Parts: sequence; structure tokens; C-alpha cells
Amino acid sequence: MLPGCLILLCALAGCHKGKDAAGSAESGVARPVSVLTAQVQQKDLPIYVDGLGTVSAFQTVTVRTQVDGRLEKVLFREGQRVVRGELLAQVDSRPFVASLHQAESALLRDTALLENARKNLSRYQELRTQNLISQQQVDDQQALVHQYEGSVGVDRAAAESAKLSVEYSRIVAPIDGVTGVRLIDEGNVVHPSDASGLVVITQIDPIAVLFTLPEDDLPRIIARLDALRTDKGNDKGNDKGSDKWSGSLGLSVAALARDGVTKLGDGELTVLDNQINQGTATLRLKAVFANPKRLLWPNQFVKARLLLKTEPRALVIPAVAVQRGPKGTFVYVVAEDGTAVTRPVEVSLLTADQAVLAKGVSAGEQVVVEGQNQLRPGAKVSARPQGSERKS
Repeated sequence: MLPGCLILLCALAGCHKGKDAAGSAESGVARPVSVLTAQVQQKDLPIYVDGLGTVSAFQTVTVRTQVDGRLEKVLFREGQRVVRGELLAQVDSRPFVASLHQAESALLRDTALLENARKNLSRYQELRTQNLISQQQVDDQQALVHQYEGSVGVDRAAAESAKLSVEYSRIVAPIDGVTGVRLIDEGNVVHPSDASGLVVITQIDPIAVLFTLPEDDLPRIIARLDALRTDKGNDKGNDKGSDKWSGSLGLSVAALARDGVTKLGDGELTVLDNQINQGTATLRLKAVFANPKRLLWPNQFVKARLLLKTEPRALVIPAVAVQRGPKGTFVYVVAEDGTAVTRPVEVSLLTADQAVLAKGVSAGEQVVVEGQNQLRPGAKVSARPQGSERKS
């Protein structure tokens, strides 16, 4: 009897253990998988290409004297904002004023002689009609008139040259900009051939940014420029010169600080370089920016963001939601019953951390962006909106 009882007890224990294992398996299947989700958005999506750039002065001019002389006055401060035509320095003008007075006096003298010669010529011509003088006398007087006319022309040119020297003794700003460090002091004798000049002026409003992009971006940029050129040609009758900068190619560029977030200015693309750098496989571009607050400064490193176009009413999801399988790209969509459903999608564009879908999902649906490796089609999920983990 004892062996039979032991067999019965073992059988009962095994049966109970099997029920516990089955119950544990059932609970494992039923346990939902925790995932993060994001909503499919339909919006106008700007398409950017980013590159690194350096700020460059729009214009740089080394101010030099155009006449020899002693530098009498320096009227600017270092780092001062100046406007075109503003007086910066004064060279001693007394020698040039004296030359001007001498040239003007000579002009008056020869003008008087010319007027007298013309009157005599008129008298000689009248006497010649009466055969009272010879033709030789008339011709000599005519030659004298021409001689004085030449002298008056020379005197007038000398007066203009002297007047120009007086004007050049006033050294003025050739452009709007900011002065740099003064390169010479008052009292020095200056010459047009001086290597250093007086000061360097840089124009920083507007200001330029030179930046580079990978050569792989060139086809998209060229295609966009061709499209803009076609649109502009079709709308030529309504073109009123809307480009802010002369030579603008029609594409907007934003200048960002090195953190890639702080915007320093908005400008226009003006130049697409005519060759690719073989060493770096990059293309250089130039954009011009308004800079009234001086947030951009020459030789500053910036991040340039070129706006290629804006995709209207695009279906946008985070790029991490897109999965790749044997049959192509797909996403996990959270169905209304709380299960994960695979949905094949067609990706038309990847930009930064976002993906633009041509088809496969609808606006408002929830796609899984984290936890896809634990999912199987039809699996129960515990969905949390993306960003909720930061708040918690």
C-alpha cells in the first residue's frame, strides 16, 4: 500500500506544478509591452541643409592718403561706426591750396589774353574784307587765338588737378562700416605708397557668411534654383525686385550660433561657388545678412542652415519609428484595441530626426518610437507619449 500512496502523491504534485507553469505562461503572454509612441503629424515641413561657415565682412577697405603731406588731424576713434563720406583725417592742405590759387590766376590771365586775341581777330577779318591788311596778318592772329585757347585749356586742367589735391587732403570714409586700430598718428608724413595706410574699415551691416556643404547636396540645390528661376521667369510681369540683396539666388539662409540653436540672423544666398573642393568633397556658398545688432562679427564661426523648400501638408513622424525588414520599411502602429500592428510605409524624405512618409499611415495615428525590438504583430502594448519620460 505504501508505494501506491507515494505514486499518488507524486502524481498530484506534478499536476499542481503543471497548472502553476501554465498560469505563469498565460500571465507572461498577457503582460503588455511598455513602449513610447508619437503621433503622426500633418504639417508644412521646411527642408534644410546645414553647413559650417565663417562670417566675413561684406566689404573691407584700407584707407590711404592720395596725396603726400603731413597728417594734420585724425578725427576718428578706433572701433567707431562711420558712414560713407565722413571725414576721417586731414592732411596739411596749404601747399595744394597755393597750387590751386596759382592755377586759377594763370587761368584768369590766359583767359584775358584769349578774349583780346579774339577781338583783334574780329577786327583783322573786317579790315581784310576791305583789303587794308594782308591775309598773312589774319592767319597769324587766328593762330594766336588757337594758342591762347590751348593755354586756357592747360590752365583749367591745372586748376582742376589742384582742386582735386585739396579735396584729397580731406581723407573720408569710402564705405559705411567700423574702423579698426589706428595705423598711424598725427604729425607723420604720409604718402600714397605707404603699405599700412591709416586704418582699415570693415562693413558689417550687411555682412557675409561663407559656408560649405557636402557635394552630395549639390543636385538638390541646383534643382531648387532651377525651379525658382523657372517660376521667376513665368512671373516676370509681376517681378518688382523683391530680392532683398542684389544678386540674391532666392534661397533663405539662417545663421546659428555654434550651439546650433541660437539664431543670429536671416539672410539670402548670393553665391554658389563654381567648383568643388576635391580635398574635402565640399561646395562653398556665400550668403548676405542684415546685421543691425552686430550679432555677426568677422571671422566668427557659425552654423549656416539653408532652406531648400517647404513640403506642404507632409505626414511627419520621428525617424526612429521607421523599421526595416525583409519586405521593406514599416512602422508599428498602436491600434484602438491596444495592440501593435505593423504597417508598411514609403519614406519620401529623411531630414534631421524626422521622416516624411508618402503613404502607409494617417494623421493622428500613434506610432511606436521606442521598444520595437520587444514587439510582435498583435502584441499588447502599454503606450506612453514621447516626452512623458522626461517629465517623470
